[in-house]
Amino acid sequence: MNLELDGVTYGIDDARILTDVSLAVGSGEVVTVIGPSGAGKTTLLRLASLFERPTDGALRCDGIDPWARSRDERLDLRRRIGVVFQQASLFETSVARNVDVGQRVRRPWPRRFRDFLQRLADRWIHGSLTVDERTLEALELVGLRDAWNRDAKSLSGGEAQRVSFARALAAEPDLLVLDEPTSDLDPRNTAILERAIERARGHDHGVLLATHDMHQAERISDRVAFLLEGELVEVGPPERIFEAPRDERTARFVRGDLLYDENELFA
Repeated sequence: MNLELDGVTYGIDDARILTDVSLAVGSGEVVTVIGPSGAGKTTLLRLASLFERPTDGALRCDGIDPWARSRDERLDLRRRIGVVFQQASLFETSVARNVDVGQRVRRPWPRRFRDFLQRLADRWIHGSLTVDERTLEALELVGLRDAWNRDAKSLSGGEAQRVSFARALAAEPDLLVLDEPTSDLDPRNTAILERAIERARGHDHGVLLATHDMHQAERISDRVAFLLEGELVEVGPPERIFEAPRDERTARFVRGDLLYDENELFA
């Protein structure tokens, strides 16, 4: 899926959160959004995930404006987008069933009913539920294939986030939207998820990622977008953004300057 935001503005009541944002994510591309807290990164990802409608401007998925289509057509487009939030949210069941639910909710109801009957037949014939191969493949990508039968409650925080990522991957999305997926993880779990992101890119998935980790943005991105006060300041390859930014505001941010006076920032 090719995602394009063209002059997108978003606000609630009189508060404007994003202003005239233009950004594209192509298939097989990792685009990372950086910026301070409150810059509008999560709002941008919610728009990209079709959870929110732009106040102004255009958002297109493969050239289609989802908000100009019917609810069912928009839902079909949304099912092609996998989302991973900062905090893992798992059901109190096995790891495999947590991953499998990502596939099941994207299927039409008749297919879901047939799958339910198949699971019952599997339990009757084999004495236990079989595990979908795509579920196991997704768990393999995050290093948890052997944990498929574990209770999700027994997982560490890092393992739980890896299961959330596997759930998104198992649904074979065309676009992955990741909101700070490694912010609370140790280096090992972070490295595992970064490898999974690289593999997703290798399978031609587009990836839109928000992060506060500048080194991560530099490592895994094809392009980096700097967002400040709801404005997209500049977009470019990581080597330019981090080594030779064109805007002084970007330079100050990547240097780690802590500017508490807004007037100083724009001086």
